[in-house]
Amino acid sequence: MGIYDKKNASSFALGAQSVFYLLEQRPMDAIRIYVSPKQSRDETYEKLIALAKAHHLPVIENNEKIFKALSEKDNVMMIAEFQKRFSPLDSKANHLVLVNPMNMGNLGTIFRSAVAFGIEDVALIEPCADPYDPKVIRSSMGAAFFLRIHKYKTFEEYEIEAGNRRVFPFMLQASTSIEKVDKQGPWSLVFGNEAKGLDASYLGKGTPVLIPLTRNVDSLNLDNAVAIGLYEFTK
Repeated sequence: MGIYDKKNASSFALGAQSVFYLLEQRPMDAIRIYVSPKQSRDETYEKLIALAKAHHLPVIENNEKIFKALSEKDNVMMIAEFQKRFSPLDSKANHLVLVNPMNMGNLGTIFRSAVAFGIEDVALIEPCADPYDPKVIRSSMGAAFFLRIHKYKTFEEYEIEAGNRRVFPFMLQASTSIEKVDKQGPWSLVFGNEAKGLDASYLGKGTPVLIPLTRNVDSLNLDNAVAIGLYEFTK
């Protein structure tokens, strides 16, 4: 990913699905489109060209270097450069809050799960992985373009801006099972770092909950825990 710098204002969406979601959901953020010389001139290609023309986007078809620089696989036939966007969250909506997530693959998978369960607002507490790294966008399969994403320096800063809502930190130290809480919104589901989870201070915030596990497993991967939490709160 040598061509990408997280300090830049733009990033890249790799693969047809991510590119099409960008053009359908956030066309105003698209900058230019790259098409691999290996891309067949088929219906997918014609759809891309039509969308690019509709949004007055340049299409570059003779740049193999960008594909080699951005993709570790040979199956990426389309890339879109786009403007990063951080948006204020909807204070009346349900939120997913991730405290210090660091794994880019996990973050993209979590974005996809959020969209799958109807969540559109994601708060990231810094430090955290870059939500617009091409690896995150690709692992989200373009689902990131359906989300309002905002970064906060601290959880307390998030609390001030989030408005009146119910807060549910997911913690192994919690005494209340996820099955036993009132799930009426608006709510915020709060998850910690992949390695450490949430620290003890979150036991004093809202209603800490746990996902019951057998004694044979001490914890779940973050992306699995988030998916279970979202399912339970939205079913």
